[in-house]
This record gives sequence, C-alpha cells and structure tokens, in this order.
Amino acid sequence: MLAQRISAQRTGATRPDEIDAGAGARPKREKLAAGLYLIATPLGNIGDISHRAVAILKSVDLLACEDTRVVRRLCSALAIAAPRLVRYDDHAGEHARAQLVDAVRAGQAVGLVADAGSPLIADPGYRLVRAMRAEGLKVTAVPGPSAAIAALMLAGLPTDRFLFAGFPPRARGPRRTWLAELAAVRATLVLYESPHRLVESLADMAAALGPREAAVARELTKTFEEVRGATLPELAAHYEAAGAPKGEIVVVIAPPAEQADEPAADLDALLASALKQGSVRDAVEAVVRATGMNRRAVYRRALELASR
Repeated sequence: MLAQRISAQRTGATRPDEIDAGAGARPKREKLAAGLYLIATPLGNIGDISHRAVAILKSVDLLACEDTRVVRRLCSALAIAAPRLVRYDDHAGEHARAQLVDAVRAGQAVGLVADAGSPLIADPGYRLVRAMRAEGLKVTAVPGPSAAIAALMLAGLPTDRFLFAGFPPRARGPRRTWLAELAAVRATLVLYESPHRLVESLADMAAALGPREAAVARELTKTFEEVRGATLPELAAHYEAAGAPKGEIVVVIAPPAEQADEPAADLDALLASALKQGSVRDAVEAVVRATGMNRRAVYRRALELASR
C-alpha cells in the first residue's frame, strides 16, 4: 500500500537529473537523452522514491513494466501522468526486447521498472540491458530501494560479505541441492521466498545449513513490517506452527561458523538439528556438505545420537 502522497510541485525538475530548489519553481518536462533508464521504485512507502526517479518517470517516452496496473497506481500517487506503458515481464521474448531497442535507436527514452524495488534484482531485465549495450546504446541506473539490501540492513547479521542468491528452486529436491551448494559459502546469504513455500523452504535450510542464525523479513517499509530473528530450526518451527505469513519475504542467513574449539559439541548440535528434519542418512549428508567433516566420523556420531 502506498503510504504517502508526493505532489508534482515538490518533485518537479528543471533537468531530469537535477532538482531546482528555487522558490516558485514549476515542473518542466524536458526531453531525456535516448537510452534505457533502470528506475528503482518504492517497496511500499512512497516517500522512499527519489527526486531523480520522479523526474525521469515524468520524462520518459515509454515505460516498460511487469504490471501496468501497479505503475498506474504509482504515477497516480505521485500526481504525475503515466507515460506510454509496455508490458515487459518474465515471459518477454526476443521480439519484445527488439521493440524496446528499436525505440531507443529511434531517439526515445525508455524506462524500465519492477513492480517494486530495483529492476533486474531477481526480476527480468538483464537480457534487455545486454541487448542495449550490444547496440552501443546508453543505459542509465536510477538507484533506490531494494528489498534484499533493506533486509540485510535490518537482520543484525554480518554485512561485510554477502551473497544475494535470488529465489530457491520451487521443488524440494532441486532446492536441497541448491542449498547444499551454498552451504560452504563464507558469506551472509540473502534470498527471496514466496510466503506459501516459506515453511518447507526453512525446513530444508535448517537441514542443509544447520542451526545458523537467520532472519525472516517481510512487508519491508510497509505498515506491517516484521523482522523475526532466530536460528533456522527455530524459524522453521515457528512458521510451521504459525502458518504461512503474508507479504513479500526476504530470508537472511548468517555465514558458516569459523572452526570451533569444541568440534564435537558443534557436530552434535548440527546433527541434532538435521535429524529432526530427516533420516540418519539425510542428516549425515547435510552435515558433511555443510562442514566438510569426515563422513565416517559424522555417520558414527549420528548413529549414537539417533539411538538415544
């Protein structure tokens, strides 16, 4: 829900990349240089849009977007006239890209927006950027809100090195393989997930990554924003009991722990968590992938714990 209205008078620009702060300045639409403009839009709170983004939205000749209804609502909240809109989503093919390239080649300024946040970040668009660059055409980023970065800022986990991994695979088998490949990455992991898959996805994360600290962030910048921090097994148990949450979901996961002084205790904790999610064999596979420890030693200890 758009939380705040911005008037055209407050956001008018005398040039698309510059705001005139002079008293009584009136918005003036000027021709943008031909090119593709990648425009970040608010996640939910309309106040997060930049002056530059508003000025460029006013000035583009054509705006490519995933959902024209979302863009019309945004323009209405900003009190600006929507430019000519063209659908560009995951299903857009070569023909759609060629039309946008042709428009820029013909001298038009073409904007690209996602439904919310920064375009191209787990959204369609990189092939369009490649096509523009291949033709030697101008591409300009108009940066702004990003759910991945907002969640990373709020999670309270290390930020000096992180990997944005996008959406996990939908099916359980491929998702477990995907998580296993990420287990050894020594960086904070940031990924998106849909609400209705969150419960089973968190269970797979706990099995593959062990009891790492993590946070589930949802509805960022909106009225019901929530960031819940706990270990992965604890988060999996919470959402299994509470049910699927509403809103857009970002999961932030701490990097693997450094080598501990008490490896046996750490191994027991990892195995205990993994055994809750599956068989002894599955638990051993998950812990070996996550730690690189000797398989025979891990299996022997798993049998001991399972027999208690």
